[in-house]
Amino acid sequence: MASDTATDLRVERKPKLSETVVAAIRKQLQAGEILPGHKLPTEGQLTETFGVSRTVIREALAKLAADGLVEPRQGAGVFVTERISTMFGALAADMGSKDSIALNVLEVRLAIEIESAGLAAIRRNAAQEAAIQEAFFEFERLLLASEPTGPADLAFHRAIASATNNPFYVEMLDVLGRRAIPCDVTSPWSTELVQSDSYQRGLQREHLVILNAITSGDAEAAREAMRAHLTASQQRYRERLHARQVFYASSVKAAGGE
Repeated sequence: MASDTATDLRVERKPKLSETVVAAIRKQLQAGEILPGHKLPTEGQLTETFGVSRTVIREALAKLAADGLVEPRQGAGVFVTERISTMFGALAADMGSKDSIALNVLEVRLAIEIESAGLAAIRRNAAQEAAIQEAFFEFERLLLASEPTGPADLAFHRAIASATNNPFYVEMLDVLGRRAIPCDVTSPWSTELVQSDSYQRGLQREHLVILNAITSGDAEAAREAMRAHLTASQQRYRERLHARQVFYASSVKAAGGE
């Protein structure tokens, strides 16, 4: 029993403040907001920005320095290392491959979920319609609480598949599992884009169109709403993939490659 409790505590451990600061600065470096060779804000400025103590900031900077991302210079401050272009260029390439996987997943979902939305509009019963609505409002609750919406997003689409009363639609989504929502903010490949309120709000507006079509029993409108939702997601991923490729190319060029 003691070992189980210890395991639970490890799983639920919240990130240290310094880890949060490290993650935030890493994102700025990755996005090119602070360029190689440029100086980071002072300890005092970082303390004010993140609302933490100087001790936390120093711990975060020490971690970044140990990772080779920044370099303290006596009496001058902390500077971004020149090697960061190569480091994050490789990371961008890897993240781009993740976006390619997401596009493959969305292609499969398009083949499955357009028809499942249409069938759900025709075949749903009261309990199944309520389940779709509950998942929609759970997404809204999580969004307002600034919590990850991925589980509710998947539950929404799974409830629609269940409402077809054809178990194979549900099985197909279950095979994909969490890969069905590859842009969930809990993913280690999540970006500031998918974490933004505006991005999540856009998803929820698309969900509302699907929900309204299903509850009104309009099969064609439900199919079209689902098609529009997943096609828009494809376009967002293509834009992200293109941005990664541009960032990678500029990183290679900055590092002296061809």
